Amino acid sequence: MDKALDTATIATVKNASWSGSVSHRATAGAEWWRSGVIYQIYPRSFADSNGDGMGDLPGITSRLGALVTLGIDAVWLSPFYKSPQKDAGYDVSDYCDVDPLFGSLADFDDLLTEAHRLGLRVLIDLVPNHSSDQHGWFQAALAAEPGSPEREFYHFAEGKGVNGELPPNNWLSLFGGPAWTRLTNIDGTPGQWYLHLFDSSQPDLNWANPAVQAAFEDILRFWLDRGVDGFRVDQPHAMAKAAGLPDHPDVERAGAGFIEGEASPPMWFQEEVHPIFRRWRAILDSYEGDRAMCGEAYVLPLSFMAHWVRQDEFNQTFNFRFLNSDWNAKTLFENINESFEAFDGVGAPSTWVLNNHDVIRHASRFGGLKIKPTDSDGVGPTDPQPDRELGLRRARGATLFMLGLPGSAYLYQGEELGLPEHTTLAPEFRQDPTFARTHGKRVGRDGCRVTLPWEAGVGAANGFNVTGASWLPQPVIYREYSRDLQEGVAGSTLELYKLALALRKDLRLGEGSFEWAEGLVEQNVLGYQNGDILIVHNFGHEPVALPAGQIIASSLQGMTAGHSLAADQTVWIRIS
Repeated sequence: MDKALDTATIATVKNASWSGSVSHRATAGAEWWRSGVIYQIYPRSFADSNGDGMGDLPGITSRLGALVTLGIDAVWLSPFYKSPQKDAGYDVSDYCDVDPLFGSLADFDDLLTEAHRLGLRVLIDLVPNHSSDQHGWFQAALAAEPGSPEREFYHFAEGKGVNGELPPNNWLSLFGGPAWTRLTNIDGTPGQWYLHLFDSSQPDLNWANPAVQAAFEDILRFWLDRGVDGFRVDQPHAMAKAAGLPDHPDVERAGAGFIEGEASPPMWFQEEVHPIFRRWRAILDSYEGDRAMCGEAYVLPLSFMAHWVRQDEFNQTFNFRFLNSDWNAKTLFENINESFEAFDGVGAPSTWVLNNHDVIRHASRFGGLKIKPTDSDGVGPTDPQPDRELGLRRARGATLFMLGLPGSAYLYQGEELGLPEHTTLAPEFRQDPTFARTHGKRVGRDGCRVTLPWEAGVGAANGFNVTGASWLPQPVIYREYSRDLQEGVAGSTLELYKLALALRKDLRLGEGSFEWAEGLVEQNVLGYQNGDILIVHNFGHEPVALPAGQIIASSLQGMTAGHSLAADQTVWIRIS
């Protein structure tokens, strides 16, 4: 394959068994975000420095060295801003300060300084669709009259019905229930309604208001001036709303969401967001050092998502098509093809991800559960339980398959330990607002957010801190996944990740090329080539013969050249 610097292009591959395959040319020497591995830190669950049971910024700083040895390029910090914590910090009450739960601005500056000293870039979360109801903007709106400039910061409306007793439209909250809450006036009479696509404590901002746009441009500059390397932007596709806030035309089928390939609902994918992103991109580009912006744009099909990563908008978006894939050869073949075709078509990198703070961990998801990440918010004690051994075996294979792909890759804290979902978390410990708003019918996302085990037996939380306190209790089984029990142990999941990330960097696979491997694209096996490295995964139940070459990485131990590929196994083979 041609590894010369070139604009990514599409070419038909005639050797594949299935039609519609694509290839990707190498982009050697391009910007870091085109090929970097970014590690998501969920601050409250990563490391706790003061023993109060809540992870914090000094805790993160103290563990950055472990991430350097893992081999990542950047970290992305989920929200640490001031917040009432109704939705784990995604309800922001001050976008330019640190919540005391996590430390101080000085602690953030120390973290940033240490990360940069260690060669790590730092991206932070930005939550622009909604604020907390405790934010000064919303409190001012509550104190102001209908139609005032303060209320124009959000979406306030009169209700329908004889006395305005019905919501202004039929929109639903993604967390369950209606997307509207009615105010009570100071004199006790019913007032206007306000919009919240998520929890009632998260009112949606009015992005048609230039004052909102100006306020967020100032927020971007505040953090860029402190030295952050970019932003992960939460729910950017929800920011703009159709004028007049009309009813969702197909709420019976789509609920709070959308139907892929059909007309955009009035709360999703509005064209008015794109000029906003272009202004943001111009701000980032005005700073030195390849600052980057990744959008959590849940937009499908990927040809539509590509509109969000045109040359002057987001640098990249999460690849939800890949994340939501059934783990079988045909689905992955189609979704990888779609990814390269869509993103290469606008000059953006494909991104690859198997986990984040909103989905069931893949070490459990692949353990025989008949669900996709989007089918359920989690697994509860009364639900069918995953097969831990099968799930980890498949997860290791999936990770090695993913990390060979050119483009940018995202990892979620703890997956390098093989952590499974906490599937038996008792109801009294659950904190996700989805659990409360649905009266327990949807258990929520707490199971993937449990604190990390660093040292086995150090407190009940296995080294998350020294006291054993933990805002979500760890399951007993987490002890055996502790980092210290895997460090330097041949065949451990941690060492597999270290090996794969080191090889990915040394071989420049993130900047590399892609084409499907002749004779290895079929129902039970899928192989592709990145430069002179062949990556093959066995989706079947029977062994598969391997082509000649030097095996340099395997998701299972004990493989040597000339052996067959076991079920659920991935290998990297040097073929020249």
